[in-house]
Amino acid sequence: MVRRNDQRRTALVDAAIEVLAKEGARGLTFRAVDSEAAVPIGTASNYFRNRDELLTQAGARVYERLRPDEETIARQQTAGGDRETYVTLMRELVGRVASFRTGYLALLELRLEATRRPELREILTTRVRADVDANVSYHEASGLPGDAMAVKLLILTLNWLIVEQLTLPDVFSEAEREELVTAAVERIVGAR
Repeated sequence: MVRRNDQRRTALVDAAIEVLAKEGARGLTFRAVDSEAAVPIGTASNYFRNRDELLTQAGARVYERLRPDEETIARQQTAGGDRETYVTLMRELVGRVASFRTGYLALLELRLEATRRPELREILTTRVRADVDANVSYHEASGLPGDAMAVKLLILTLNWLIVEQLTLPDVFSEAEREELVTAAVERIVGAR
Protein backbone atom coordinates (compact mmCIF):
# COMPACT_ATOMS: atom_id res chain seq x y z
CA MET A 1 0.00 0.00 0.00
CA VAL A 2 1.35 3.43 -0.99
CA ARG A 3 0.76 6.13 1.59
CA ARG A 4 -0.49 9.65 0.87
CA ASN A 5 0.88 12.01 3.55
CA ASP A 6 2.06 14.66 1.08
CA GLN A 7 4.43 16.39 3.51
CA ARG A 8 6.12 13.12 4.42
CA ARG A 9 6.33 12.11 0.75
CA THR A 10 7.97 15.46 -0.10
CA ALA A 11 10.44 15.08 2.76
CA LEU A 12 11.34 11.61 1.50
CA VAL A 13 11.82 12.83 -2.06
CA ASP A 14 14.00 15.70 -0.79
CA ALA A 15 16.01 13.14 1.17
CA ALA A 16 16.36 11.07 -2.03
CA ILE A 17 17.81 14.13 -3.77
CA GLU A 18 20.38 14.48 -1.00
CA VAL A 19 21.28 10.78 -1.21
CA LEU A 20 21.65 10.97 -5.00
CA ALA A 21 23.97 13.97 -4.68
CA LYS A 22 26.08 12.38 -1.93
CA GLU A 23 26.10 8.69 -2.86
CA GLY A 24 25.09 8.54 -6.52
CA ALA A 25 22.31 6.48 -8.03
CA ARG A 26 23.78 3.21 -6.75
CA GLY A 27 23.58 4.55 -3.19
CA LEU A 28 19.89 5.40 -3.51
CA THR A 29 18.13 2.78 -1.41
CA PHE A 30 15.00 3.02 0.66
CA ARG A 31 17.13 2.53 3.76
CA ALA A 32 19.46 5.40 2.76
CA VAL A 33 16.47 7.67 2.12
CA ASP A 34 14.94 6.75 5.49
CA SER A 35 18.22 7.52 7.19
CA GLU A 36 18.64 10.86 5.40
CA ALA A 37 15.05 11.84 6.22
CA ALA A 38 15.53 10.72 9.84
CA VAL A 39 12.43 8.51 9.73
CA PRO A 40 11.99 4.90 10.83
CA ILE A 41 13.45 2.25 8.53
CA GLY A 42 10.76 1.07 6.14
CA THR A 43 9.05 4.43 5.78
CA ALA A 44 10.15 5.11 2.18
CA SER A 45 9.00 1.68 1.06
CA ASN A 46 5.54 2.58 2.36
CA TYR A 47 5.45 5.67 0.11
CA PHE A 48 7.03 4.43 -3.14
CA ARG A 49 6.25 1.24 -5.03
CA ASN A 50 9.84 0.82 -6.15
CA ARG A 51 13.17 2.53 -6.62
CA ASP A 52 12.25 3.66 -10.15
CA GLU A 53 9.29 5.61 -8.79
CA LEU A 54 11.58 7.25 -6.23
CA LEU A 55 14.11 8.16 -8.95
CA THR A 56 11.39 9.65 -11.13
CA GLN A 57 9.87 11.68 -8.32
CA ALA A 58 13.30 12.96 -7.28
CA GLY A 59 13.85 14.25 -10.81
CA ALA A 60 10.49 16.01 -10.86
CA ARG A 61 11.14 17.53 -7.44
CA VAL A 62 14.50 18.96 -8.52
CA TYR A 63 12.77 20.86 -11.33
CA GLU A 64 10.06 22.02 -8.94
CA ARG A 65 12.67 23.41 -6.54
CA LEU A 66 14.69 25.06 -9.32
CA ARG A 67 11.71 27.03 -10.57
CA PRO A 68 12.05 30.72 -9.71
CA ASP A 69 9.60 32.13 -7.18
CA GLU A 70 6.71 34.35 -8.27
CA GLU A 71 8.51 37.54 -7.23
CA THR A 72 11.50 36.69 -9.43
CA ILE A 73 9.25 35.84 -12.37
CA ALA A 74 7.31 39.10 -12.00
CA ARG A 75 10.54 41.11 -11.83
CA GLN A 76 11.94 39.35 -14.88
CA GLN A 77 8.76 39.98 -16.85
CA THR A 78 9.01 43.72 -16.26
CA ALA A 79 12.76 43.93 -16.92
CA GLY A 80 14.13 45.63 -20.00
CA GLY A 81 14.67 43.85 -23.28
CA ASP A 82 18.35 44.65 -23.78
CA ARG A 83 21.50 42.55 -23.58
CA GLU A 84 22.51 43.96 -20.19
CA THR A 85 19.20 42.77 -18.73
CA TYR A 86 19.73 39.42 -20.41
CA VAL A 87 23.17 39.11 -18.80
CA THR A 88 21.69 39.91 -15.39
CA LEU A 89 18.94 37.31 -15.85
CA MET A 90 21.44 34.64 -16.89
CA ARG A 91 23.71 35.42 -13.93
CA GLU A 92 20.72 35.09 -11.61
CA LEU A 93 19.79 31.81 -13.27
CA VAL A 94 23.28 30.37 -12.86
CA GLY A 95 23.33 31.55 -9.25
CA ARG A 96 19.91 30.07 -8.46
CA VAL A 97 20.75 26.70 -9.98
CA ALA A 98 24.22 26.56 -8.42
CA SER A 99 22.82 27.44 -5.01
CA PHE A 100 20.79 24.20 -5.08
CA ARG A 101 23.99 22.18 -5.40
CA THR A 102 22.58 18.84 -4.28
CA GLY A 103 19.62 19.18 -6.62
CA TYR A 104 21.75 19.78 -9.66
CA LEU A 105 24.17 16.99 -8.73
CA ALA A 106 21.19 14.67 -8.21
CA LEU A 107 19.92 15.64 -11.64
CA LEU A 108 23.29 14.72 -13.15
CA GLU A 109 23.10 11.35 -11.39
CA LEU A 110 19.60 10.85 -12.77
CA ARG A 111 20.81 11.63 -16.27
CA LEU A 112 23.56 9.04 -15.94
CA GLU A 113 21.08 6.52 -14.56
CA ALA A 114 18.77 7.28 -17.50
CA THR A 115 21.39 5.84 -19.84
CA ARG A 116 20.66 2.45 -18.24
CA ARG A 117 16.93 2.83 -17.57
CA PRO A 118 14.76 3.47 -20.66
CA GLU A 119 11.70 4.49 -18.63
CA LEU A 120 13.68 7.07 -16.68
CA ARG A 121 15.28 8.29 -19.93
CA GLU A 122 11.83 8.75 -21.46
CA ILE A 123 10.58 10.70 -18.45
CA LEU A 124 13.67 12.91 -18.25
CA THR A 125 13.67 13.50 -22.01
CA THR A 126 10.05 14.63 -21.86
CA ARG A 127 10.74 16.86 -18.86
CA VAL A 128 13.91 18.45 -20.25
CA ARG A 129 12.29 18.97 -23.66
CA ALA A 130 9.33 20.68 -21.98
CA ASP A 131 11.76 22.84 -20.00
CA VAL A 132 13.62 23.87 -23.17
CA ASP A 133 10.33 24.66 -24.93
CA ALA A 134 9.11 26.69 -21.93
CA ASN A 135 12.37 28.65 -21.87
CA VAL A 136 12.10 29.39 -25.59
CA SER A 137 8.45 30.45 -25.24
CA TYR A 138 9.23 32.64 -22.24
CA HIS A 139 12.14 34.20 -24.12
CA GLU A 140 10.08 34.89 -27.24
CA ALA A 141 7.38 36.58 -25.15
CA SER A 142 9.88 38.60 -23.10
CA GLY A 143 11.23 40.83 -25.83
CA LEU A 144 14.81 39.92 -24.96
CA PRO A 145 17.28 39.83 -27.85
CA GLY A 146 18.10 36.60 -29.63
CA ASP A 147 16.09 33.76 -31.08
CA ALA A 148 15.19 30.20 -30.11
CA MET A 149 18.60 28.92 -31.21
CA ALA A 150 20.31 31.46 -28.93
CA VAL A 151 18.22 30.24 -25.99
CA LYS A 152 19.17 26.62 -26.68
CA LEU A 153 22.84 27.49 -27.03
CA LEU A 154 22.76 29.43 -23.76
CA ILE A 155 21.09 26.49 -22.00
CA LEU A 156 23.86 24.18 -23.16
CA THR A 157 26.65 26.63 -22.38
CA LEU A 158 25.41 27.67 -18.94
CA ASN A 159 24.61 24.10 -17.94
CA TRP A 160 28.23 23.16 -18.42
CA LEU A 161 29.39 26.26 -16.52
CA ILE A 162 27.15 25.15 -13.64
CA VAL A 163 28.57 21.62 -13.77
CA GLU A 164 32.07 23.09 -13.63
CA GLN A 165 31.16 25.32 -10.71
CA LEU A 166 29.57 22.50 -8.71
CA THR A 167 32.09 19.76 -9.40
CA LEU A 168 35.39 21.66 -9.74
CA PRO A 169 34.66 25.05 -8.18
CA ASP A 170 38.25 26.27 -8.29
CA VAL A 171 38.65 25.99 -12.08
CA PHE A 172 37.10 29.45 -12.53
CA SER A 173 36.90 32.20 -9.94
CA GLU A 174 33.58 33.90 -9.27
CA ALA A 175 34.74 36.89 -11.31
CA GLU A 176 35.65 34.61 -14.22
CA ARG A 177 32.23 32.93 -14.04
CA GLU A 178 30.55 36.34 -14.21
CA GLU A 179 32.69 37.22 -17.25
CA LEU A 180 31.87 33.90 -18.89
CA VAL A 181 28.12 34.44 -18.48
CA THR A 182 28.45 37.94 -19.94
CA ALA A 183 30.56 36.70 -22.86
CA ALA A 184 28.17 33.80 -23.54
CA VAL A 185 25.18 36.14 -23.78
CA GLU A 186 27.03 38.72 -25.85
CA ARG A 187 28.51 36.21 -28.29
CA ILE A 188 25.53 33.92 -28.63
CA VAL A 189 22.82 36.57 -28.69
CA GLY A 190 24.85 39.06 -30.73
CA ALA A 191 24.13 42.75 -31.14
CA ARG A 192 20.59 43.93 -31.03
